[in-house]
Amino acid sequence: MKKTFLSLLSIMLLFIMFSPESFARQNHPPTNGETNISSIITYDEMIKELESIEKRSKDELEVFTLADLGYEYDKSEQGRDLYVAKVGNGPKTVWVQSRIHGDEPYGTEATLQLLKRYTSNQSAQYQDVMDELTLYFIPMYNPDGSEMNIRQTVLYDQETGEPLLNSNGNEIRVDLNRDWAEGAFQAVESKAWYSYWTDVQPDYALDIHHQGLKTDPETEEAITMSLGISLAPGGPTLPNLEGGLYEDLTRQMQVHVYDALKDYGYINIDRYTVGNVNSGFSEIDIHGGVVSAMMLGLNYEGQNEEEYSHPAIFFETSGNTREGNLGQRARGHNIQQNVRGIQSLLHGLATGEVYDADAERWDEIPRPDIDGYTTDHSGFVPVGF
Repeated sequence: MKKTFLSLLSIMLLFIMFSPESFARQNHPPTNGETNISSIITYDEMIKELESIEKRSKDELEVFTLADLGYEYDKSEQGRDLYVAKVGNGPKTVWVQSRIHGDEPYGTEATLQLLKRYTSNQSAQYQDVMDELTLYFIPMYNPDGSEMNIRQTVLYDQETGEPLLNSNGNEIRVDLNRDWAEGAFQAVESKAWYSYWTDVQPDYALDIHHQGLKTDPETEEAITMSLGISLAPGGPTLPNLEGGLYEDLTRQMQVHVYDALKDYGYINIDRYTVGNVNSGFSEIDIHGGVVSAMMLGLNYEGQNEEEYSHPAIFFETSGNTREGNLGQRARGHNIQQNVRGIQSLLHGLATGEVYDADAERWDEIPRPDIDGYTTDHSGFVPVGF
C-alpha cells in the first residue's frame, strides 16, 4: 500500500511539474538543440488543409496563389507557390502573415484554426469579424525556410536550380524579415509579397513570430508571449509618422490584446525587448523589417508612389525549433495563445473596441528597464536621445 501511494504521488508530482500551465511559470531549463519536427505542419499539409477548409466553407473562403493572380514574381526561390487565404466581406482590411521565419511554425497552425472558425462558426463574435473586416492571411510567408526548418531562405540560381554560393562556398541565406528595404529585396519572395501588399493596401497588419525561451528578469517566471511594435513607441521614428497616429494606434492594438489574454493562466505576457541582464535591454527601431516598411510607406521601384502606409504590430510566442524539443513542449498552448491573440485583435478592430483602448496603458505591460533603441539606421540610440 505504501509503495502504491508513493507511486501515485510521484505521478501526480510529474504531472504538476510538466503541465503546460506549470511550464509557463517556471524558468526554462537548457536545451541541447535537438528537435523533433514531425508534428509541425509541412507546406504540402498546409495546402491540403487550406483546400479542405475552402471546400467546406460554402464560398466564404478564397484560397489562391500569387501565380493565380498573374504576378511577375509569384513563387519562392525554390519554386514553391505562395499562398493567400482571403475571408470576410468588410470594408476594413487586415493583413496577417506568419512563418516569415521558417523555424517559427505555430502562426501557420493558428491561421488554419482561425480559418475553420471564421468559415463555420455562426456566433456573433465571428460574424462581427466577417461582416466588418476582409482578412488576408498569409499562412506560410517563407515556404522554403519552413521546409528546411531554418530561419531564413536560401537564394537560388533561377536558371540552374542550384543554390547561390558566397565567396566562401556557402549558401547565401537571406532573412526575409530584413529584406524590405532600399538596396535589399534579394529574395524573390520579398519582391512577390511586396508587390501584392502594394495592391491590397491593407488598413492594418499583424506579423506572427516566435522568440527564444525567455524569463522575466524580476519575477524569474517564463514569458510565453511578447507584444511588439518594430518602430518603438517613443523611439526615434514612430512619433514622427502621421502626426503620431501610428504610435497611438499600434499601442491601442497591443493594449487590447494584452487585456484579452492576461488573465489566462497559461499566458504570461511582456513587451518585446532585446538584450539581457548583463548587456542591458533595448527596444527595436528597425526600418528594414517588413511591418516597419509597411508603416514607413516604402516605395520600392516606384510600386508605392503614394507611399501608402498603415499601422502594424507583431506577436512573439516563446519557443521555436531553434530551441530544440523544449521549444515545442507547450505546443498546444503556444498555438492557442496565437489563436486567442489574433482573434482578440481582429474582433477589436471589427467592433471598434481597439480604438477605445488607452494607448498610455502600453506602459503598464511589463518590460525591463531599457537603455535605448537598437536600430538598423542610426546605430544604438540611447533613451532621451
